[in-house]
This record gives sequence, structure tokens and C-alpha cells, in this order.
Amino acid sequence: MPNFDLSALALKSVCPNNELIYDNKGLPSVMVRIPKMTYKDLGLGDSTATHPAFIVDGQEVPEIYISKFQNVVMDGRAYSLPGMDPAVSMGLDAAISYCSAKGDGWHLMTAAEWAAIALWCKANGTMPKGNNNYGKDTSETVYKAIPSGVLDNEKTARVLTGTGPLSWSHDGTPSGIWDLNGNVWEQMGGMRLVNGELQILPNNNAADSANSQAASSNLWRAINGSTGELISPTGAGTTPGALRLDYVESKWKWITGAIQQSFPDGQGKGHEFKDVTADTGVGDAAKLLLQGLGMLPKDTAYDGDWFWAVNGDPERKVLRGGCWTDGADAGVFDSDANDSRASAYWTLGFRAAYVKLPSA
Repeated sequence: MPNFDLSALALKSVCPNNELIYDNKGLPSVMVRIPKMTYKDLGLGDSTATHPAFIVDGQEVPEIYISKFQNVVMDGRAYSLPGMDPAVSMGLDAAISYCSAKGDGWHLMTAAEWAAIALWCKANGTMPKGNNNYGKDTSETVYKAIPSGVLDNEKTARVLTGTGPLSWSHDGTPSGIWDLNGNVWEQMGGMRLVNGELQILPNNNAADSANSQAASSNLWRAINGSTGELISPTGAGTTPGALRLDYVESKWKWITGAIQQSFPDGQGKGHEFKDVTADTGVGDAAKLLLQGLGMLPKDTAYDGDWFWAVNGDPERKVLRGGCWTDGADAGVFDSDANDSRASAYWTLGFRAAYVKLPSA
């Protein structure tokens, strides 16, 4: 049997903020501790309000833990392990199940958690590179990771988790989170588009598997575009006053009224994330929440990351990061809301996160 105590000691000696966290089968995942942060900590103005990623079931939590590596699946459970070919080709419900099967506090990484990491990277000047160009980063000519053996037109496709250079770590050190840029797209919990209307589970409630993320769940909330308050949606993406995406002058814009240009499945539109805007009717609180969720830029410095969406389908899940084919479009602010809940393919994976759930 492996000596996990010695493994944990060795890990902590090299990566002080990393931990081996064990699931309900007693098996470890390598996780990165992220301490509680405010909007101000993450470069979003002067607000000292706690970022939504650190509020679960109405209570603030001191930290969250993010899988250091894109996950593999063993015995129906997700694991964060180095040197592995990441699991792919599962839909959203399967990804949620692989994470929640590990026990209380385990969950599919949420859109709020991803955004907190992305914003931290931007605020600290460590926007990570990764496998977005068939085994290497499009901006790097020498550095490469270890291929998984899977090929795309006789070129490297996926690479083994965590085998890239330090520039592929979210903080540029061995302690960081790997492969947030490229390799495989990652499915997010707690966020979706419904006919272009943005819907979320409040704060980071999706971190508690007791809060259903099913398509029919009554826990989904729309966002009032004027006030930023969360409101119960109508279910059809027509909630009065809610934030929704419209395509205006060939760019995505957050609005509060009726959508003028609607694009269904197969007609997704995309452009650089920096060019996403908000209409004049969108209030400051709503803008701050959109920025905090990585769905609206604060400025123009986003390394060319792209924003893709359709706004004419009943439900679209949100993906982040990009894959090995996306080049400069990939990155921590790269988003894709083109796919249905069930869609599954060989460029689509996931990663689990963990939080010690607050007591009632």
C-alpha cells in the first residue's frame, strides 16, 4: 500500500499550498489551496466584498481547493493526478456526478471558482500559457509537454497533466494549478445560458452537491441588469429585466431588454473577450458581478482570449480555457457557451474542486 502520509509531506515540502485531499474511498487528489479573496484583491475596483467563489450556502468559507491537474476518472470518481491523460468525452451531468461521488464538499469546478483564479492571474501578471498549439503554446517555440499518445492529424493532441513548463502554472511556480490554458476544454458548474439569458446558482452554491444543477432545478437564478440582484427566472430566457446576450454590430453585448439577433445551435458567434460590452442600462452592481464571473472585461488586456456563445437555444453550458487547437484564442478568460448539457467530445474534459462545507 502507498504511504500517503509520506507523499503528503513530500508534496508540502515542495509546494506549501498544495495538499493531498482524500475522498470517501480514501484515495488522494492533489489540490491547490486558494484563500478567500475580495473583488479588490482580484483587481476589480475598491469593493471589499467577498468574491462569490468564497460564499457557499450563504456563509463565507476561508478557502477553496482546486484540482492541480485536469481530472481522470477511476471507479466513477474524479482524481487530480500528475502525468495522466485527462478524461474526455462526457456530458455535464456525468462530470458533476464524477465529482460529487467523491463525498461531501467535492464538486465540479464552478464558473465562480474559475473566474476567481483567472482574475487573480490577471491581477498578478501570471496569465498562464499551455497546450493550445498541438503540444505546446503558440507563443513558445521550445517548451513542450509530454504527449498523451493521442494524435490530431498526426500531430500531438492532448498532453499528460502537469508536464508542461512553469509558464503553464497559474502562478508561475511548481505550487500552481496546471493546464488552465488549452489541452482540453473544461466544463463549469453553476452557470448556463438559457436563450441568451445568464443564469447562475447564487454565489458558489454549486459547490454543495445538495444544490441541484439539473436543467429543471428551481435553484437557478437570473441577474437583474439594473440592480445586480438575483431573481427567479421564467424558465424560457425571457425574465423581465434580466441580463442576456445580444449580438450588436458583430459583438456580444449584455442587455436587459429583448434580444434583437438570436443565433441557435450551429450558428455560434465569437470574438476577443476584450470586446464584450454592456449596454447603458446595465448598472454598476450587475457589471461588477459579470466581471467577477469572468463574463465581462474590465479593460482590454486579456492576451487575445476569446468569447464564444449562442443565444437562441434553451440551455447552453459554459466551458473555459480552450483546447490544443485554439492557439492565441485559448486562455483563462476563454469562454464557450455553444454546447448543450449532453454534448461530449474528445476535446472536452473537467476538473473537480473541494470546499469544506459550512455548518448549518
